Amino acid sequence: MMPDTASNNLPRGRTVNLAFTGASGAQYGLRLLQCLVAAGCRVHVMISKAAQIVIATETDLKLPGTPPAMQKTLTEYACAQPGQILVFGREDWFSPPASGSGEKAPLVVCPCSTSTLSALATGASNNLIERAGDVALKERRQLILLPREAPYSEVHLENMLKLTRMGAVIMPASPGFYHRPDSVQDLVDFIVARILDHLGLPQDLMPRWGEARAGAKAGSNDGFGQQD
Repeated sequence: MMPDTASNNLPRGRTVNLAFTGASGAQYGLRLLQCLVAAGCRVHVMISKAAQIVIATETDLKLPGTPPAMQKTLTEYACAQPGQILVFGREDWFSPPASGSGEKAPLVVCPCSTSTLSALATGASNNLIERAGDVALKERRQLILLPREAPYSEVHLENMLKLTRMGAVIMPASPGFYHRPDSVQDLVDFIVARILDHLGLPQDLMPRWGEARAGAKAGSNDGFGQQD
């Protein structure tokens, strides 16, 4: 059977909605974008104005001001096929993420600002990112939020609890250290690997807990003088 393809001849794979907001941690979202592209996903990208500033501050990537120009830049950055990354503007109400009638796809807000947390917890839809989050919640779709703030205020914690009860996954940008990271990239990959695991996508950024021990036990003596 021939693969189902779009008009741009890109094989139709899974779609993931990815939103960047104004919290610190742009590296997490950009690395996730690269991994989603490498996994063959179509990625619908939404970027707030504050996120553009954060990306320019924290990385060497300079995003132009319009969605078509951003799309071209991100396509080149992530080595994506033409049409694999689509960038939607702040008020593009006719984009797929804006409606429950659109394609059913998970939404990852990475990084997620505390103002976006507040908007999602209260059902605000003042821009496309907020509307996409509202759609994910009302349609019971997967919603992963990556806040990066310290310390959290009572309001932040209440909003996270409220969203958790609604079905969202709150995944703070808090990498572990048990894998003995050698670089900032290792710390970024730790979190991105967790996001990919939650999305059910294959990843080799980080071994899962217990894999090395299970592999060692599989190759050890079984107690009867035999090798597994």
